[in-house]
Amino acid sequence: MRHTLTRRRIAAAVAAAALAVAGLSACSSGSGDGAVTLQYGIWDPVQQPAMQKIVDAFEKKNPNIDVKIQVTPFAQYFTKLQTAVTGGSAPDVFWMNGPNSKLYASNGVLAPLDGVDTSKYSRGLVDIYTYEGKLYGVPKDFDTIGVWYNKKLFDAAGVAYPKAGWTWDDYLADAKALTDKAAGVWGSAAVLNDQQNYYNTIPQAGGYVISKDGKKSGFDDPATLAGIRFWVDQIKDGVSPTQQQMTDTSPEDAFLSGKIAMYWSGSWSANKYAQDAAAKATLDVAPLPKGPDGNQSVIHGLANVANAKSPHLDAAKKFAEFASGKEAAAIQAESGAVIPAYEGTQQAWVDSAKEFDLKVFIDALPTAVPYPASKNTAAWTTIQDQTLSQVWALSVTPEEGLKTLATKMQAALDAENK
Repeated sequence: MRHTLTRRRIAAAVAAAALAVAGLSACSSGSGDGAVTLQYGIWDPVQQPAMQKIVDAFEKKNPNIDVKIQVTPFAQYFTKLQTAVTGGSAPDVFWMNGPNSKLYASNGVLAPLDGVDTSKYSRGLVDIYTYEGKLYGVPKDFDTIGVWYNKKLFDAAGVAYPKAGWTWDDYLADAKALTDKAAGVWGSAAVLNDQQNYYNTIPQAGGYVISKDGKKSGFDDPATLAGIRFWVDQIKDGVSPTQQQMTDTSPEDAFLSGKIAMYWSGSWSANKYAQDAAAKATLDVAPLPKGPDGNQSVIHGLANVANAKSPHLDAAKKFAEFASGKEAAAIQAESGAVIPAYEGTQQAWVDSAKEFDLKVFIDALPTAVPYPASKNTAAWTTIQDQTLSQVWALSVTPEEGLKTLATKMQAALDAENK
């Protein structure tokens, strides 16, 4: 499913106090005959059928463990989880995302998962769920980013379809050639979106958002500035709608209606576009173009985690590992909803929508960079969004905006690392 920032931004700072509460217990039960019941918290109803098949497979192998799925809409998921943790009723096993993982791990809510063979998962994913050298979540799925494009618009403009090895310069030249103001068509969409856009071009330029130890802002790095300018200059040059135009009309809606030729989005879009007859006929996806330092894609994905205070912790850990393991991954892949994280099981997902070259998302794995996060991600991403919105509106220069952002972000990081 989609993991964009708009769906993952949680009030982590508010949750921090609640997460520090000790002596918690999960809402599990035992029958007295050795059988136990685990609660499994998830947020995506689209994935529930596949999750139930995974539960069934686990229960067949472990007849003394019963697993009950709890589905909470994403908008309420982390608020409900915070309350449940505080009250001692959190699920034994539940889904976790990158922006919140280190917060929950650092407050003792998550149990370390020793013995997991991390070689079966992308290093970028493992890094997201590792805190102080310990793994706290087993990667369940992942998403990387590609350039979705409209073949009909490329054909009309006489522009060759993008292919592996293309560069930023190629992309910008294509965007210019595809822009037709008279027809109301833009070559590109410079959307103010971190995961889909600038979290990719920043590492491609050789910059970084946050240091690996989570203590230093990278927004004052000259290479980071280049990764931001890639997008802002598209608006200035008129090959992308303005920030106001993209606020008034969703860039994805404009893309799907044939008004934008190239749109950076994730692997999550494949399932949506495959269900749209017009999209299936006119769209395809290409790898990201190469910047000065490569064509890295940001990677994010969910993980299965175990509640450290579960009264059946061994069973909870066992299920968390199984639900991200090879057998479970095969079930996920066949559903087509998400790409399973377990290496060697992704081909079924690639084959789920053969209209598109979905292999580009798998090919992005070797050089993928982890989604930026710290113990209190929400504190500085709020600053990031507020500052960059002014840059995208062209009311503040990228140089001025990033200088301000770096200073404020660093203050937030210093505060959380005291």
